[in-house]
Amino acid sequence: MSAHASPARWAVLLGALGLAVVWLGTAVGSQGWQLNGWQQLVSPASDAVSRQIVWDIRLPRSLGAWLGGALLGLAGAVAQGLFRNPLADPYLLGSASGAALGVGIYWSVLGGSAWALGGWLGFGLTAAAFAGAVLAVLLTLVLARGVQQTLRLLLAGVVVGVVLGAVTSLLSLLQPQVLQAMQGFMLGSTAFVTGGACATMAAVLALCWALSWAFARVLDALSLGEATAQSLGVPLPLARLVLVGVLSLATGAAVAHIGLVAFVGLAAPHLVRSLVRCTHAWRLGLSALMGGALLALADVLARLLWAPQELPVGVLTAVLGGGYLLWRVYRDAEHGRLR
Repeated sequence: MSAHASPARWAVLLGALGLAVVWLGTAVGSQGWQLNGWQQLVSPASDAVSRQIVWDIRLPRSLGAWLGGALLGLAGAVAQGLFRNPLADPYLLGSASGAALGVGIYWSVLGGSAWALGGWLGFGLTAAAFAGAVLAVLLTLVLARGVQQTLRLLLAGVVVGVVLGAVTSLLSLLQPQVLQAMQGFMLGSTAFVTGGACATMAAVLALCWALSWAFARVLDALSLGEATAQSLGVPLPLARLVLVGVLSLATGAAVAHIGLVAFVGLAAPHLVRSLVRCTHAWRLGLSALMGGALLALADVLARLLWAPQELPVGVLTAVLGGGYLLWRVYRDAEHGRLR
């Protein structure tokens, strides 16, 4: 498809790609590629165990990977538009470090109890990660004295991320068992996504997309500079507050359910900009669709490449996403258009 094709066509294509990859994920099991996996979704004659594996494990996992990637893609587009920086990612306000610290404290305090072990499959660990991410963003807002100055907000987020990351490292040194328990979260994993988690992420995605779409024109105005946006009468304080809230909520929901997955939120908006020129009203949705397709595909590859062993999906996205961005930097620098 041409790069000059309409955004609507790209939306249809990316949506279809996401559906295809989610369907593909139902055919990938512990032994690798199993073509009959998708048949269990529609065949009433299949045995109950096979249907349960597909409906309760594979489908929620594949759908959860798509939803988590969509949240990160949307958050990445919001962050890059709000900070007017193509290198901005969803973890910019310290949410990743806060989530990691929340998980570390959770395992440190309750890691030896049966309730904590059950929490990894249920609510406890997810709540700890989400609370840590939200509190980190609130700390960033306090240090930045609100959302009035974009640069101050950016610097405060970097400082909070570094400090909370150091606290998490110190906690891991004092209690080595915490680091071992946190490995799955730190490397990113979709293995424990349930149907309830998918419903939660879907609701958060719908809310965050609606709010960000309502302020898409503000992001368009910000691309011309803050002074120009203010001269156009754009309500910058309200827009910053809402968009920071969207960024925090989307990132926190994704990180709480799938862990720290790198580069999806950074690479998805870059891919969209390289494919089609459009306003933020389209770019936000396209970035969500792109992020969902990327993470769902990475999840399939993580299960398939080294079956029956499984690669951490966060490691795979870091390698593939980092490789892509390095290639983009090299190509743009070679053609003298690095920006």
